[in-house]
Amino acid sequence: MAVLTFIGGAQQVTGSCYLLESPSCGKVLLDCGMHQGGDLASRTNEEQFPFNPAHIDHMVLSHAHLDHSGLIPMLVKQGFRGNIYCTRATSKLLKVMLEDSAGIYERDLVYENLRRKRRGDKPLKAAYTKRDVKTALSLCEPIRYRECLRINEDFSICFHDAGHILGSAITELKITEQGLAKTLVFSGDLGKQNSVLMNNPALLKSADVVLMEGTYGNRDHRSLDASILQLEQVLHETWNRHGSVMIPAFAVGRTQEILFYLGLLQMEGRLDNWQIFLDSPMAIEITSIYESCIDLLDPQDSEKLRGNYGASMKHLLPNLNYAKTTEESMAINRIKKGAIIIAGSGMCTGGRIRHHFKQRIYDKHNTIIFAGFQARGTMGRNIVDGAKKITMFGNEFRVGARVETLGGFSAHAGQSELLDWICNFEPAPRVMLVHGEAETLDTLSQKLFSDRSLATEIPYQGQKIHF
Repeated sequence: MAVLTFIGGAQQVTGSCYLLESPSCGKVLLDCGMHQGGDLASRTNEEQFPFNPAHIDHMVLSHAHLDHSGLIPMLVKQGFRGNIYCTRATSKLLKVMLEDSAGIYERDLVYENLRRKRRGDKPLKAAYTKRDVKTALSLCEPIRYRECLRINEDFSICFHDAGHILGSAITELKITEQGLAKTLVFSGDLGKQNSVLMNNPALLKSADVVLMEGTYGNRDHRSLDASILQLEQVLHETWNRHGSVMIPAFAVGRTQEILFYLGLLQMEGRLDNWQIFLDSPMAIEITSIYESCIDLLDPQDSEKLRGNYGASMKHLLPNLNYAKTTEESMAINRIKKGAIIIAGSGMCTGGRIRHHFKQRIYDKHNTIIFAGFQARGTMGRNIVDGAKKITMFGNEFRVGARVETLGGFSAHAGQSELLDWICNFEPAPRVMLVHGEAETLDTLSQKLFSDRSLATEIPYQGQKIHF
């Protein structure tokens, strides 16, 4: 009988990780994500696997976001040498994500160990190195959407477009035990319907067990038209206040979406004469990957890029400036008004956005726009929840800037879309709600039962189920 263990992403949004065990497939790890919040060195060194990585036979990666992939190098460091199955686009993005994360981790580790040395504490050992990142990337085995890969006569893997970010996948695992076929479907992160650049999430019809994410299981998003209008109004009001705008954005997905919307506003004459800065070497490189994988994007949106704008964000948005170097990033500080600054990290847990906060967050003329989910314990969540002061670089800063949240720009399906997706399965499978905060998943579970007569389960961390 197959056993599924919920290691991470159970009643929490970060740290996605699930272990499938069966004589038919061996030990298969679904995702290997890190938890968000705190500095990267301390956070990574606190992570522990409740299994021996050397005993894992295969790994299946739903997409490249670090809360799904960030601990893969540590998995390799501790002995994993199996294949990492993912889409080709995910393998391209993963290289950028893991190399960038490793660089940040090494810098944070040096800083943390200097602090420990001054206190007389023992230094932290590196949980992984860039060599482990290189090894991890060599293990990637790309699979096309809807191309079922047979690992052995009793085990196969098939990916379907999840519509969340470039390369994101719904994973369909088929195993046969003693002549009995079983199907496990893992939604990964499901995108919204009609999300810019992305295709709609694929609809599957049959499964025995489904792991479905519930990040926004307690609410629907604001309409896209309303969110674009809100963005236009907030930008215009900030322009009239002679301020600047800071947008913490995830390098993968959210950044490209924001750039696309800004380009459409400019094309329609609805954008003031802003200087727009993409201040993230990683986001710049990933934007280039999006442009190179244009055939995987939504046909209508990709046609706007390809047919009219040369398949380039800079053609779509001529006043876009790329800040790759530290010097180019620091030069933005000299601009006192009229700048839109898009920088990571999306939850303000690190990256260049914090340096821009240092320069501008106290000023009431400026605006911070959040366009994505902010997990508990992150600086972004604290600001969204109304924090009047934040601590960065050992100093306290007053939050004087206007704070706006654009819910309609989320890359995750809202409640109604989650209900429609899961209810496409016939007959109803055993449904496990994951990747959501506990009270959010509870609301989603109640909604599924009251509206669709579908009973669901909310697993806890460490729980095992048999099927």
